[in-house]
Amino acid sequence: MVSSTKLKSVDFYRKIPRDLTEASLSGAGLSIVAALFMMFLFGMELSSYLEVNTTTAVIVDKSSDGDFLRIDFNISFPALSCEFASVDVSDVLGTNRLNITKTVRKFPIDPHLRSTGAEFHSGLALHNINHGEETKEEFPDGAIPLTSASFEALSHHFPILVVNFNAPWCYWSNRLKPSWEKAANIIKQRYDPEADGRVLLGNVDCTEEPALCKRNHIQGYPSIRIFRKGSDLREDHGHHEHESYYGDRDTDSIVKMVEGLVAPIHPETHKVALDEKSNDTVKHLKKAPVTGGCRVEGYVRVKKVPGNLVISAHSGAHSFDSSQMNMSHVVSHFSFGRMISPRLLTDMKRLLPYLGLSHDRLDGKAFINQHEFGANVTIEHYLQTVKTEVITRRSGQEHSLIEEYEYTAHSSVAQTYYLPVAKFHFELSPMQILITENPKSFSHFITNLCAIIGGVFTVAGILDSIFHNTVRLVKKVELGKNI
Repeated sequence: MVSSTKLKSVDFYRKIPRDLTEASLSGAGLSIVAALFMMFLFGMELSSYLEVNTTTAVIVDKSSDGDFLRIDFNISFPALSCEFASVDVSDVLGTNRLNITKTVRKFPIDPHLRSTGAEFHSGLALHNINHGEETKEEFPDGAIPLTSASFEALSHHFPILVVNFNAPWCYWSNRLKPSWEKAANIIKQRYDPEADGRVLLGNVDCTEEPALCKRNHIQGYPSIRIFRKGSDLREDHGHHEHESYYGDRDTDSIVKMVEGLVAPIHPETHKVALDEKSNDTVKHLKKAPVTGGCRVEGYVRVKKVPGNLVISAHSGAHSFDSSQMNMSHVVSHFSFGRMISPRLLTDMKRLLPYLGLSHDRLDGKAFINQHEFGANVTIEHYLQTVKTEVITRRSGQEHSLIEEYEYTAHSSVAQTYYLPVAKFHFELSPMQILITENPKSFSHFITNLCAIIGGVFTVAGILDSIFHNTVRLVKKVELGKNI
């Protein structure tokens, strides 16, 4: 059995009896300085421990096959009607999605980009419209040709004025013409304009009356509009209010639509019986855009390959005059990936110097065509995108903190033989920037803290010993000289 005396022999910290120690003013001063220095170094070490070191690397994009990229946008078109505004997506793999509506919203705006109404809903698909059987049979003109002057007079005379805005060169206008004229003759026989006076069908040739068509924001041909006497009043923004017909264009459907409009109107007083409106008629009618502009906002999901986001006028039952289309636009917001919330940005302020400020390069920029480039002008944006990811290591595992896409933007205008569009061509880099947070371990902090305390204590002790011995030596020398 090992005795206590032998155990005491390995004591590294042997004690000096208190009556053999001596306190001094120099030692006290040095102790205070050492304690303050320890506190200072402790604060510095704690600050260093709380700081997060980052490393930046450029690596091959770690996205897996089949991942999708979200594109958020808010773009205003002063001269593109919400009635025909279409958001399309295509890519090099053959994806071609037309007129996306599920994640896209459209709001009518005026030339000053101010909202003029509630969200515009496209309604029924225009490419499924029934035009009836094609025929070369000539029908007598039943619809009244309208000019700007006669339009104003007749719209205030008849309770219902149904107008076909068309163009002679338009294929769909020519398809509609036989059914329209035949329906106009039937309506004229059933509701004589002079004897009955409740309804009138008219035609407007937009090549002859461009000002009238522009005033009613006609961008696609043919457009069937319903003007109600007393309701076609100017609203707060100074725009006319009327309705558009989106139903089938065969004779029977047109006649049924008109009869549904006339039915609630008393033949003698011309007052409307509100409780007698036909639901079947109403479902094909929609309030027409009161202005010619549109704000398109929302998001789309695309594959991570080169592709295009295209905004243009599109319809399967209308024609457009490409020389009159103006695709000028103002980009309020355009970004890739999920939008970073302000709260997250506040929490991640320490990372802002590493993330950069190029995730919204197009925001607030206007691309306006004042016709200095001529007609048929397409505005294109070429966007090169790179992914930036921030990860942190905790408990030996990596956790993704934030994922951002930054991009460069180069814009140009080009004349085209086709319908003008606003095109956003995006291309993703195969490389990504990886920012890694490397927090210090607690054991490393404790080790440095012990080193600070032990080192300062030891050095202070050595300095005190040297100072004390020097003072004793000087006293002995002076005592020897006095003797």
